[in-house]
Amino acid sequence: MSKDNKDWKENFKKKLNIEPGVHLGEKEPRDRKKFTFSFWYFFIILLVLMALNTYMVSRQSTVHPVDYNQFKSLVEDGTIRRVAIKEDQYIGYPFTRDQAANELQAYTTNPQNGLEASTYLQSFSTYKVDDPSFIPLLDEKGVEYYATAPERPSLLSSLLSFVLPFVFIILFWRFLFSKMGGQGGQGVLSFNQNKAKIVAEGDTGVRFADVAGADESKYELEEVVDFLKQPEKYTQIGGKIPKGVLLVGPPGTGKTLLAKAVAGEAGVPFFKMSGADFVEMFVGVGAARVRDLFRQARENSPCIIFIDEIDAIGRSRVSAGMGGNDEREQTLNQLLVEMDGFDSRTGVIIIAATNRPEILDPALLRPGRFDRQVLIDKPDLEGRLAILKIHTKQIKMGDDVDLRKIAQSAAGLAGADLANIANEAALMAVRNNRQVVLQEDFEEAIEKSVAGLERKSRLLNDKERERVAYHETGHALTAFMTEGAEPVSKISIVPRGLGALGYTLQYPTEDRFLLSQSELLGNIDTLMGGRAAEEVIYNEISTGAGNDISRASDLVRRMITEFGMSERYRNITLPTTNSGIAGISGAREYSEKAQEYIDSETARIVGERYKQVKSNLEKNKEALIAITEELLKREVLSGTEFEALAKSKVIDYSASV
Repeated sequence: MSKDNKDWKENFKKKLNIEPGVHLGEKEPRDRKKFTFSFWYFFIILLVLMALNTYMVSRQSTVHPVDYNQFKSLVEDGTIRRVAIKEDQYIGYPFTRDQAANELQAYTTNPQNGLEASTYLQSFSTYKVDDPSFIPLLDEKGVEYYATAPERPSLLSSLLSFVLPFVFIILFWRFLFSKMGGQGGQGVLSFNQNKAKIVAEGDTGVRFADVAGADESKYELEEVVDFLKQPEKYTQIGGKIPKGVLLVGPPGTGKTLLAKAVAGEAGVPFFKMSGADFVEMFVGVGAARVRDLFRQARENSPCIIFIDEIDAIGRSRVSAGMGGNDEREQTLNQLLVEMDGFDSRTGVIIIAATNRPEILDPALLRPGRFDRQVLIDKPDLEGRLAILKIHTKQIKMGDDVDLRKIAQSAAGLAGADLANIANEAALMAVRNNRQVVLQEDFEEAIEKSVAGLERKSRLLNDKERERVAYHETGHALTAFMTEGAEPVSKISIVPRGLGALGYTLQYPTEDRFLLSQSELLGNIDTLMGGRAAEEVIYNEISTGAGNDISRASDLVRRMITEFGMSERYRNITLPTTNSGIAGISGAREYSEKAQEYIDSETARIVGERYKQVKSNLEKNKEALIAITEELLKREVLSGTEFEALAKSKVIDYSASV
């Protein structure tokens, strides 16, 4: 590590109040644990107090409740010698106060009299009744009686009755709010704080060497890393680094991975948030979190702020909420203000990622905010090969594995798809009790990714199975007879995925970025080959070609409306407006008459292509039957096996394009 890097680390530690020598990301050792109050401690204390109070009450004299008539009988037969008249009851004792005092004194001096003395504390109680004859009865029997004042509760009883409930409520309230507000500082009382975490140098664990298939994008981001390491090289000449870098590309192409690689290479704190993290149910929370995030970033500069899926808050305000005070719009406004307010020389770089740049607000994309856009597209052949090499470093592979062939078969897949294919191939090798991964494992993984999971449990009857075989053979034969069509790699009648009863795989031999009109028509022919084969054999059609018809019709419409490949509207596009609302298509920007032409032209082109395909299959009906019979026997035909059969059986076909 260079001296400048070491000095920067020590300064960064001082900013965070970390002692020199303590590594970032490590916890300081603690000799003793801090005592933390728990609600259960209070609950146990409450139970102890209640048990103590019950015990003290039980130590008092024993009182036997009796009926009023029984109480009078005890007075009449002389059992009760003393009566205490209380506010709502009578308490009768078997001895007078003088007799009880003498006997208790005797018990104290002579414990052998314990059984007799215990009876001195016995008493009888009954509810007070309005009986005029009761007092004369007491006088007649010579019973000592007197009135007593209401008893005052003990201090402990008062504590349990009045003070304790308030203490219980206060402690319970405190406990409740500590649970709601203590989850990482993101409770009800701290919802305005952001959810970003500082990741110290090296904690991202990703470098540019870990990213493949995006060489141009890495080159653009290397400049950002260089600025964070050597800012004086740019400032002394008067240059300014872009404040924000927007990573644009389809899902799974490695946008988040590249952002982590920038932080890992630069060795600076890395703030990572998602666009959805800013918006909560409370109005104004998003704007407060934006302010808090940028405040932390300035305090810990140089650093990187990464906002994933920024379209969650950066959507164009024209298509935002209709009227009212939209929370997302407030958050976006605060983000625009913060990005405009900090100096590019502070060393705070904002990196954002999205796969929908067309819906972002123009103010967010203007120079001075996100003034550099880096496209991260799906990798080409060499890029896919480099990605596979990275993800297969730890995988034990057999000698027959050809990564270039695998990369060629995975055309159109993103980096995340390739990582999944490598992992699925390893899992399949383990499932088959092999010590190494073979080429067939990778091929099966690609098919699983493209066509779905193999479903051998879906059993078809013989009639349906035969129809599916003719359908797939029709696709393959039409592709074979169509000039410029992608070669067939595999034919299968084993069901896969949700609805595929069979499938025909075609892999391109090279990456293609443009398609000619004849090649588009050839793709339409291949799609129509399945239904045409069914009609040639059975003289009727089925529902199995539903997806094929949908794709073919959509392709023809795009040829007319987007690519300008029609006779009437040649070199003219017929667009539709973007509604800006998810799930709702926009209105067309052309007349009803043009729509009628599009519908009729689509039907004409599809009809003509279908007739041509059907004619070619009728001429080669024997080849269709022979290949289908072989497919029914083996269920799966490789591209090489199919091509050998097709070359030996196909005798005549007209040009398909």
